[in-house]
Amino acid sequence: MVREISLTVTPEEASSGDMIEKAVQEKLKVKAGSFRFRVLRRSLDARRRDVKVQLSIAVYIGEEMPPLFEPVVFPDVSNARHSAVVVGFGPAGIFASLTLLEEGIKPIVLERGKNVHNRLLDTATLCQKGILDPESNYAFGEGGAGAFSDGKLYTRSVKRGNVRKVLALLVQHGADLSILEESHPHIGSDKLPYIIERIRKTILEHGGEIHFSKRVESLLRNGDETVGVRCSDGEEFSGPVILATGHSAKDIYFSLEKDGYALEAKSTAVGVRIEHPQILIDRMQYHSEMGRGRFLPPAAYSLTTQVEGRGVYSFCMCPGGVIVPASSEDGALVVNGMSPAKRGGKWANSGIVTEIRKEEMDSDDPFSVLRYIEGIERSCFNPGFSAPAESLSDFISDDPHTPLIASSYPRPLVLTRLDDVLPPVVADSLREGFKAFGRKTRGEYISPDALLIAPETRTSSPVRILRDSFMKQGRGLYPAGEGAGYAGGIVSAAVDGTEAALRLGGDLC
Repeated sequence: MVREISLTVTPEEASSGDMIEKAVQEKLKVKAGSFRFRVLRRSLDARRRDVKVQLSIAVYIGEEMPPLFEPVVFPDVSNARHSAVVVGFGPAGIFASLTLLEEGIKPIVLERGKNVHNRLLDTATLCQKGILDPESNYAFGEGGAGAFSDGKLYTRSVKRGNVRKVLALLVQHGADLSILEESHPHIGSDKLPYIIERIRKTILEHGGEIHFSKRVESLLRNGDETVGVRCSDGEEFSGPVILATGHSAKDIYFSLEKDGYALEAKSTAVGVRIEHPQILIDRMQYHSEMGRGRFLPPAAYSLTTQVEGRGVYSFCMCPGGVIVPASSEDGALVVNGMSPAKRGGKWANSGIVTEIRKEEMDSDDPFSVLRYIEGIERSCFNPGFSAPAESLSDFISDDPHTPLIASSYPRPLVLTRLDDVLPPVVADSLREGFKAFGRKTRGEYISPDALLIAPETRTSSPVRILRDSFMKQGRGLYPAGEGAGYAGGIVSAAVDGTEAALRLGGDLC
């Protein structure tokens, strides 16, 4: 017999398998040793001072537990009848490639950047010396932006594809089993690169191809059908194309528009990164001067409000994390947040962003929102990727005079009136949003130890590659993931890449 039950336990009880087993035994009135159990879902309820953990548990009485998941057995596609070109090896391209393998189609992956090991060296050079490699950074290279963006795996896109399978494939390649049960699963920017390397090995061992430092310059067409790609070195690859370039590959947008593919501007959100001491966020979220104590994880938060009909909200919150220079070109600054698996750092950071609507742009140019964002990134740039920064209290009072405090950002900070580098609608919306967040948190969020660093601009693609009809693009092209404008985050991009590969496979049959 299988029973599914819910338990509410203390953080200490949730940390111990023996304590959970005892709670199951008491709830079901069964004898010790007569059952097995598995935690299906785990979430924190920190709405009150007495923090609890909610558990959903499958209990197996008198029968064996089935495997947690069935590993995918991939066929060898070295001599497959069909192959497909996958442009980009971020989350969408990675899972598109795994799906093609599973479907018996040979993936030929073209990644403009370097492998993830060499990316680590290049991002270290950027952080330590302020020297950017435009083809190998936090945006470009094996794993895409997802390789270093914290590894948060939460998504609301559960109806768009098989999220469970995405998580199971990550576990199959080395992720911790806990991501299958946590309500907000997380891998960590320190562990993701090694998982990505194992996925690369799977693809290569089963006959796929992966080419690094191969920047796709244009698509090849035969009439209204996309039949391959041409790279910047002149080499061409043939086959239907899954375009999974990520939202920082602006050059591919310009190439597509020049060649007559259909694109449109897409609304997005921009703002700043805010950084607090993690202990302050722990106290705020757990309602205790003691912070999180021994059994609770570093606290996260999610905040949202409306300012004159415009959304202002937290984005990609990183407990125990760091802020990094995430630029992909010189002369323009972008910052992003990430955190390691244990989230044990001194600071907590989050993007705080506000909506930028395509309808607010002055033209119907598909690049209008992109140009708007480029202006912000150029305005915020300082040599060596030093970042403009201002205390939260000064920003709210519009009086930047407080000396900058210590930060996780690895490059120098420049005391800046953020109103001078952000558009008025962005600065004004953020200011009122922060005031609302202060009211929601009894003033705790508006701390003298809170620092703002600008700009956060890569929340989602500002361009969408239309794919709702083959009449728009012709056959043979499958735009996927964040860069195509259809996903936001690791899991949603992975799901979208998976679905693109399934559509391609169906069209080949």
